Amino acid sequence: MSDSPRDTRRRHLARRFRQVLEAEYVLTRESELRPYECDGLPAYRHLPLIVVLPADAAQVQAVMRICHEEQVPVVARGAGTGLSGGALPLEDGVLLSLARLNRILEVDPDNLCARVQPGVRNLAISEAARPHGLYYAPDPSSQIACTIGGNVAENAGGVHCLKYGLTVNNLLALELVTAEGERLRIGSGGLDGPGYDLSALLTGSEGMLGIVVEVTVRLLPIPARAQVALAAFDDIEKAGQAVADIIAEGILPAGLEMMDQPSLQAAEDFVHAGYPTDAAAILLCEVDGDNEEVSEEIARVRQRLLDSGATEVRTAQDEAERARFWAGRKAAFPAVGRISPDYYCMDGTIPRKHLPRVLRKIAAMSQEFGLRAANVFHAGDGNLHPLILYDGNAPGELERAEAFGGRILELCVEVGGTITGEHGVGLEKIDQMCAQFPPEELQLFHAIKAAFDPRGLLNPGKAIPTLNRCAEFGAMHVKAGDLRFPHLERF
Repeated sequence: MSDSPRDTRRRHLARRFRQVLEAEYVLTRESELRPYECDGLPAYRHLPLIVVLPADAAQVQAVMRICHEEQVPVVARGAGTGLSGGALPLEDGVLLSLARLNRILEVDPDNLCARVQPGVRNLAISEAARPHGLYYAPDPSSQIACTIGGNVAENAGGVHCLKYGLTVNNLLALELVTAEGERLRIGSGGLDGPGYDLSALLTGSEGMLGIVVEVTVRLLPIPARAQVALAAFDDIEKAGQAVADIIAEGILPAGLEMMDQPSLQAAEDFVHAGYPTDAAAILLCEVDGDNEEVSEEIARVRQRLLDSGATEVRTAQDEAERARFWAGRKAAFPAVGRISPDYYCMDGTIPRKHLPRVLRKIAAMSQEFGLRAANVFHAGDGNLHPLILYDGNAPGELERAEAFGGRILELCVEVGGTITGEHGVGLEKIDQMCAQFPPEELQLFHAIKAAFDPRGLLNPGKAIPTLNRCAEFGAMHVKAGDLRFPHLERF
């Protein structure tokens, strides 16, 4: 039996890649490809044509030159912990794994920075900097596994992003390989530099503009003291209002997180963090700084929480208790996975003042779609993570979960927010990009993509919808009499 065109193409590319990589790092068998078929959004799966694992930037360049010559699309992948389908491979494309580029090249305590390769785990940066009294601030819940390259691609945040910012706020320089295989350095060792701020453009670009091969991150001194307060509420809307009240008080916490009853119960059963499981919702509010500053701030936080209707406020008595409080929050996603066959993790951001209203609407949607939702929020910056519980083996439940999630994202846009806070758009949210942006802005996004990648080989089909796709999405909404997004009629 003759080989299919796909098999012939795979064999040809494998021969070329094995000229620049060791043969064992060019994967072609189905059993080798299967681990790369999805990222942290397993509802979407594709088997890549071929997987390559370069060892350094020079090999990444060589791979990209071959792909450019052969006009084969490329999807870059870090640890595969992304939750938006951003690293979903293409059946006719190359999956380029950066897992072997995992060295910390330099920790420079004098200049408060570190140079690392993209495959370095987020947490490993802080571990390497700790002997110098320093740490890397962005701390996604997956920081034990996620890599800095993926953090750059998605502009990841974490529980302390309210005070210390997202990935983009903690980068000094990037080195990337272009679609043609050229190597560029963007940014410098300083906090600012001449010319356009291309680092900000590349951070969050989801691997569509270049392949990051080195990152220079900003390091911060470890605070002298950090203390967290846990507040319980008998009503989730009161907890939402307390978030706005704390910020209005002029307090800028290092972290301000919220969990509703289903999520805190799941986390407590999993981690035994000491959460009050009879509460409708809890807030975790952390302040850090010098001893005197923390003592003053934590007292103000405690009083503000009580004034906002908290039924109980606990303050961590030592570092071990503080670590337990945060362990429950950071384990919320896997904990919810223990109470449902599947869940669909959403990611949207809203103005804080609308948190109570949005929570009410999510509860109403839960009833409408017949699916439970567990809510976990980076409440301080309005970043919502509703976890929609479903059973992928039950006919129609995945489709209902996707529709529910789409409605939540559109609600975020409706109240003046955005469809993503840190997970990226990927494939998951591409239709809701049409609700977020009018055609003129999408055309500008496509123009930027074309300037970096004229052949459209880098992660094609992700993040930025075509105008034709938006026209179909808009026609569906207009037909349904949905007037929330009038610009849809212009597609």
